[in-house]
Amino acid sequence: MAPTPQLRPLHTARRRVRVAALTVVGLLAAAGCAGSPAPTAAPAVVTPVDDGTATGSTGSSASASPGAPTAPSGGGPALALTPAVTARLDAAITRVLAQAAVPGVIVGVSVPGSERYVKAFGVANQSDGTPMSTALNMRIGSETKTFTVTAVLRLVDAGRMQLDDPISAYVQGVPGGDGITLRQLAEMRSGLYSYSNDPDFQNALISNPDRQFSPQELLAYAFRHPSGFQPGTQFQYSNTNTVLLGLAVEKAGGRPLGDFLQQEVFSPAGLTHTVFPVDAAFPAPHAQGYTNQTANGETVDATDWNPSWAWAAGAMISQLDDMQTWADVLATGTLLSPATQAQRLRALPTGLPGTSYGLGLFINHGWIGHNGSLPGYQSLVLYLPSSQATLVVLANTDVPFQGSEPSTLFGRAITEIVSPGNVYSLPPAPPTGSPGSSANSSAAAAAAQASFRQASAAGRPTGRTGTPGPRRGSGVAGHGARGVRRRPCR
Repeated sequence: MAPTPQLRPLHTARRRVRVAALTVVGLLAAAGCAGSPAPTAAPAVVTPVDDGTATGSTGSSASASPGAPTAPSGGGPALALTPAVTARLDAAITRVLAQAAVPGVIVGVSVPGSERYVKAFGVANQSDGTPMSTALNMRIGSETKTFTVTAVLRLVDAGRMQLDDPISAYVQGVPGGDGITLRQLAEMRSGLYSYSNDPDFQNALISNPDRQFSPQELLAYAFRHPSGFQPGTQFQYSNTNTVLLGLAVEKAGGRPLGDFLQQEVFSPAGLTHTVFPVDAAFPAPHAQGYTNQTANGETVDATDWNPSWAWAAGAMISQLDDMQTWADVLATGTLLSPATQAQRLRALPTGLPGTSYGLGLFINHGWIGHNGSLPGYQSLVLYLPSSQATLVVLANTDVPFQGSEPSTLFGRAITEIVSPGNVYSLPPAPPTGSPGSSANSSAAAAAAQASFRQASAAGRPTGRTGTPGPRRGSGVAGHGARGVRRRPCR
């Protein structure tokens, strides 16, 4: 048996402690992987621009220059979390909770120099009224994509992969795989059809939400469809991209994806309550999750639906403290070399106002991060470089309100108060028609439909339209919200 490739340990000289916390939360900086020099410069900082793109502090170059990062411009600093500000946050979150009929939500906001805002609202279990708690485990959907792409970039720093390698070097049988690079997969610019939009996949999931899917089964649904465009020419969110990257990590990393993530991402980042499940197992304590992605549109408990259909695109589980740590680690490049992080933050337009997409993350009105959505759960994990502020939202429903995701509603309400110059916002998803509509629409329309729900995982197909939801409470893999409407995992 070939030896398991090992990445170089993190450089202890770059360890950092979150000042706002009373205990170390494990923000460990990386010195790079085996075969790459230890970083000597701070990570590049993104400066968002108004045209939907973003560049590193050194300009549009994909490499970072040594030295201190340039402070990002625009938007103004986040407000200190004074008693008056936290009272406004309490009121705004309570209002969204009631208006959107969200069972419960966990919110964490950190701003340097202020006491961290950490609160839970509503209930974790509607059947017995158990209150929501900040310590509960939650499914995080497409936040998983940020971890899968980080694994790829760790291997790039280790010299085991190159971003411009074709996916065919790692996974056989990909249509046009010789002309699709790892970079294009991570940027959502491959043109490959998203398996979660396939009607047969949707029917298979709906008929048995407890079914265990393999990555190869998921890709088979995608590969029966033609590509939507030439690689690199357009943006179109596709769960197929991240599943392929997960398989590439297994090939180059020499171990199962979950093991690689635990050893080379979770542990170095100090994440102690984050897991990559291989089945429907859900560590206790956790909140119950509620979805209307069902065959008849009724809201059901989807807590134990099998997330295997989302795999590298959206199956993960975590909790508030880990996600606040991850918001910082992801955006500042703690686990990566400065040059690799600069490439990650070279975000390109998506067609959504103020929103660009880099390598497994987005930049939305100055905030860097991702959102996630699986039947029953939504997440939002963000970092604002100009203020070094973090925002995490974890909700136990994915049922939209007037076309908007719960995570978007909370994110907008919170940032309107905390960072009025950088308000997180995504447009409501317009009603769509047939299941395959997103695959045939323009990149901008597909992005708007998905409203970055796709960001959450592989859950629903783009937008809230898509496949009918699963019966009984086993989530419709990111497709389907009501009846025949599919909402892919974002």
